[in-house]
Amino acid sequence: MLTIDPAQTPIPELHQYLIGAVAPRPIAFASTRSPEGDTNLAPYSFFNVFSSNPPILIFSSNRRVRGNTTKDTLHNVEATREVVINIVNHNLLHQMALASVEYPAGISEFEKTGLTPLPAQRVKAYRVAEAPVQFECKVRDIIPLGEGGGAGNLIVCEVVLIHIQKEILDEQGRIDPYKADLIARMGRAFYCRANGEAVFPVVRPTHEIGIGVDQLPEDIRLSHVLTGNDLARLAAVTEQPRPDMAIREDPEVMDALAGNAQDRLRRLHRYAQQLIEAGEIDKAWQVLLVD
Repeated sequence: MLTIDPAQTPIPELHQYLIGAVAPRPIAFASTRSPEGDTNLAPYSFFNVFSSNPPILIFSSNRRVRGNTTKDTLHNVEATREVVINIVNHNLLHQMALASVEYPAGISEFEKTGLTPLPAQRVKAYRVAEAPVQFECKVRDIIPLGEGGGAGNLIVCEVVLIHIQKEILDEQGRIDPYKADLIARMGRAFYCRANGEAVFPVVRPTHEIGIGVDQLPEDIRLSHVLTGNDLARLAAVTEQPRPDMAIREDPEVMDALAGNAQDRLRRLHRYAQQLIEAGEIDKAWQVLLVD
């Protein structure tokens, strides 16, 4: 295993390890205005939601490693204490990337990218009309994390108004991840798209307490076939099921039982693994409990 000491690692190299490991990261497409009225639009992947009550979003405008200078976004929020955070989906991918270019101060990224500035209702900064979600925010705090190149400046934003395109909502009025088609930043020049098979539900009842992996029967817990993920899905049940002899009539189980002891266990566990992957947890348990 490679071990990295941040104190002994050049900042550009350390930066790549950090963003490569902590990923994917949502992107804050931050729109600001200077006191003189100049518009600015820049993407930041050091970004997330941190509170629902009050609604708080935080992104970091880092000092440039080369030259140790700060960005227009930071200057504008320091002066105005306002920002609109627009969410980026796949339709905005390349326009967002274009907005990351270091244009001189006073040059509008809205014009350079062809995106449409839409007046906000409670702040002076513009919204990105094409963005699926737009958060109008008041800046509550700006927290400098250091003085050197690469140091972050945490911009703590309180959401005062949210705009959501109706096209990305489902029948219940909730954001549908498939319709939203969001993108996220990985390491280096890599991005990922939250759509298709990359999006999947994990049902986790918060009011039920699973038995835990430590309570699984030893032959299951120490299986050479089942993965940690497989064991965790089995261990999510609130109590271990009772064996059901009817499972012995299953053709796959019958074939497995016809082999020698070692081969029988391996085949039963492989069959159970297939059932787990198919979401048939109860049946998988029954297969694993065959004597």
